[in-house]
Amino acid sequence: MDNAITMLNPIEDSRWNERVLASKNSSIFHSSNWAHVLSEAYHYTPLCFSIIRDKTLPAAIPIMEINSIITGKRGVSLPFTDYCDPIVPDVSVFESLLGQIIEHGRSAGWKSIELRTESVLPPMYSPSSNYYGHLLDIVRSEEELFLQLRDSTRRNIKKALKEGVEVVFSNTLDAVKEFYRLNCITRRDHGLPPQPYLFFKKVHEHVLAKDLGHIALASYKGRNIAGAIYFHFNNRAVYKYGASDKRFLDTRANNLVMWEAIRRYRNQGYANFSFGRTEPENEGLLQFKQGWGAKEYLIYYYKYDLGQNAFIKDDLKLKGVHNLIFKRMPLPLLKLAGSMLYRHMG
Repeated sequence: MDNAITMLNPIEDSRWNERVLASKNSSIFHSSNWAHVLSEAYHYTPLCFSIIRDKTLPAAIPIMEINSIITGKRGVSLPFTDYCDPIVPDVSVFESLLGQIIEHGRSAGWKSIELRTESVLPPMYSPSSNYYGHLLDIVRSEEELFLQLRDSTRRNIKKALKEGVEVVFSNTLDAVKEFYRLNCITRRDHGLPPQPYLFFKKVHEHVLAKDLGHIALASYKGRNIAGAIYFHFNNRAVYKYGASDKRFLDTRANNLVMWEAIRRYRNQGYANFSFGRTEPENEGLLQFKQGWGAKEYLIYYYKYDLGQNAFIKDDLKLKGVHNLIFKRMPLPLLKLAGSMLYRHMG
């Protein structure tokens, strides 16, 4: 059996998505569509260390090369991605792929290699950090899905309906612009700059416009007050981004947005609904996601330091005095900060 490893660019392979879909472990984040978004929005170089046989993809680890004057040159699988499991049949193939990535990283001058997985790697690989994931089985009746919700989640959905909140799904550029407006407000409330508008424009071009995602917008008295972006690929729907105007939190629009998305994907025949990644310290978001009857599990991030020749812990925390500064910034200045900083973060 030929296990020759090839390094290729998914964007340049017209059959890439066809190959990816043949793997049951693939997600939207393995697709060439997501590679296009990250490459064009942030000028990263897409690479994929793969074993290819005809139309199949027995093994693959996609990487984005980040070349930053601030954070250095490194390989990440993948930047701004909740998880991107290596597609591998066994540990020996994973070790072969990792060896090739390390060898390439050394020759390319990388500082580190990062992997973000839903599955724990063998014990000799120590995670740098952990996050929570939540996965909901939606192959059941709508009534069953509703009954498994936490009592407070059901009450919040009913309250939003009683308040007259309405949810509309779209994949238009106008909907993207409206979500971006809400997202800028939300990011400032959290003390963070928003992602560049170019990023969301590329999400529209390569994901939403290709019928691989939706935007849900919740309106109240004619005003959009909450929204979310969802992706779908290979039988799984993914909640990727959420935003809302906190002045209208009492309407419980966020709960109705999520419920309508779950209903929509259930009716379209998807098997699983992922709530994405959550930081352990984000107790409010964890509580929200725990109210939907989903299975909670750990997402593991691994960081290999090429200078130390070892997997290391990552103690980087995003909270600090800069959050207070961002909270007080005018929105135009905060958007400029996001446009300048995000490509260096990855």
